Amino acid sequence: MKADKYCRRFYRDWIKANGLYECRIVVKETDLHIFTDRPIDKDFVKARIQLYRLDIENYISKDRRFLVALKPIAVELHAKPIIKDMCRAAKIAGVGPMAAVAGAIAQALGRDLSRRGYKEIIIENGGDIFLVSRQVRLVGIYTGRKKLWGGFKLKIKPQDTPLGICTSSGTIGHSLSFGSADSAVILAKNASLADAVATAVANLVKDKRSLAKALEFARSIPGVWGAVIIIKDSLASYGKIEFSR
Repeated sequence: MKADKYCRRFYRDWIKANGLYECRIVVKETDLHIFTDRPIDKDFVKARIQLYRLDIENYISKDRRFLVALKPIAVELHAKPIIKDMCRAAKIAGVGPMAAVAGAIAQALGRDLSRRGYKEIIIENGGDIFLVSRQVRLVGIYTGRKKLWGGFKLKIKPQDTPLGICTSSGTIGHSLSFGSADSAVILAKNASLADAVATAVANLVKDKRSLAKALEFARSIPGVWGAVIIIKDSLASYGKIEFSR
């Protein structure tokens, strides 16, 4: 996979998850911040990440469009599950499959840990989150505008998890975006879908006048049950969204 310039994930310094075990796992460009209710087997986690990365890298070696396409592409019938998951999400959102990569890896690993009996799982992958919890969790939204939105959070209830919470921005970070949203956050049961739709929604936000169009697009996607879009001092949202300061 294409290597991006490393950007220190400073927002991790603000995370508080009392009572959970915390670890960071890095495999090449994949840099995960993980919280669980009991210690994880780091060798197992690294092996799973390497497997998912290998599936993606092998597919790219056969079809480079998977890496560079900005629109959906067809997938081979016998492609690996993570490849199909990314392409399915990309097709629904109308973006390239790599727009779903962070959410897809977080979700795949989250499911692996769920199968091992973990009851509390928070996997953050470059601002994209897979979450399973038995208690209310607060998830911060970073916009780069501290005076306006500092401390602004989403309140996530346990009955709404497992949940993917994915963010795209046209003003923060190194990820490719064709819009100007400070933050476009999508909530969906499928983290791959949340990731792909977040990219598509952020691309649609050119100015405050385009918020309604971008929000309506998010509303039109089956499987997406919440969205928050912020540009400068304006916010648009829909779904079962609760905010907290």
